[in-house]
Amino acid sequence: MASMYFNEALREALQEEMREDESVILYGQDAGIYGGMFRVTQGLAAEFGSSRVKDSPISEAAMTGVAIGAAMMGLRPICEIMFMDWISITMEQLVNHAAALRYGYGGNCKVPMVLRCPLGAYGGGALHHSKSLESWLAHIPGLKVVMPSTPSDAKGLLKAAIRDDNPVIFLEHKLLYGTSGEAGDKNHIVPIGKADVKREGSDFTIIATGKMVLDSLAAAEQLQADDISCEVIDLRTIVPLDKECIVSSVKKTHRAVVVHEAWKTCGHGAEVVAVLMEEAFDYLDAPVLRVAGLDCQIPFSLPLEKVVIPGTQKIVEAVRATVNGD
Repeated sequence: MASMYFNEALREALQEEMREDESVILYGQDAGIYGGMFRVTQGLAAEFGSSRVKDSPISEAAMTGVAIGAAMMGLRPICEIMFMDWISITMEQLVNHAAALRYGYGGNCKVPMVLRCPLGAYGGGALHHSKSLESWLAHIPGLKVVMPSTPSDAKGLLKAAIRDDNPVIFLEHKLLYGTSGEAGDKNHIVPIGKADVKREGSDFTIIATGKMVLDSLAAAEQLQADDISCEVIDLRTIVPLDKECIVSSVKKTHRAVVVHEAWKTCGHGAEVVAVLMEEAFDYLDAPVLRVAGLDCQIPFSLPLEKVVIPGTQKIVEAVRATVNGD
């Protein structure tokens, strides 16, 4: 399998699905000729033309409404929200329409649309370009929420999202676009709703999403020097949540930490902890901890941003504290 960058794997998934299915269309702010803020859609306008790849106005609510209408009429739209911070503007359309229509019409109406959203802090993005708002969306029945951490998962999950008959929120951490790895061929599909064990271990389970998966793997490598064998689980999909995978791992290791960049209060990590308490309580030898973003706005200052956002060292400290009973 060829190695490629994360953003290239996403682009290849888009190309392959658009070549295969003429109902797939793509649009967003600067997603056309410019090729997208993070170059994911570069070259697609030239290949597929302006009827299928379009630049949109600066109106996230309108962009989302167009996706819903197009999906209801038989197309498979992919809409890029340039920064996830602005998904707040789409919430009326997402919550009251995209998520509800199939249920409201008794299954007689499908809404096969994908909202691609770059998210997360990436070095001075500050208040309006750094948020991780996945927990908002995970709370809404009818929406699927996907967050890959590798080029292979990015490609396979995006292809699965495009083919899904329900609205999918596809989250891409900005600091992952420049990471590289194998991405798979045109038949590579990753099922939505299946977590992945990125590293096997016997003493501790680290459950993470997005870029925090890479930080968790780095933490596991450090902890190995302390003879602490960590299993690292990449949820990949926040909704639907692969409960079986996380429960099975904790039954083996008896300890866990949940890691995400989003704010700690009401973050999706709390749902993971609740699942473990409900379904694996008798197997736990210590409380399940959360390593998450501090409950404050993301600062512009780079040193302060590093304080607010969790990383490898905070994960290492949480694991050691749990093992030592601190």
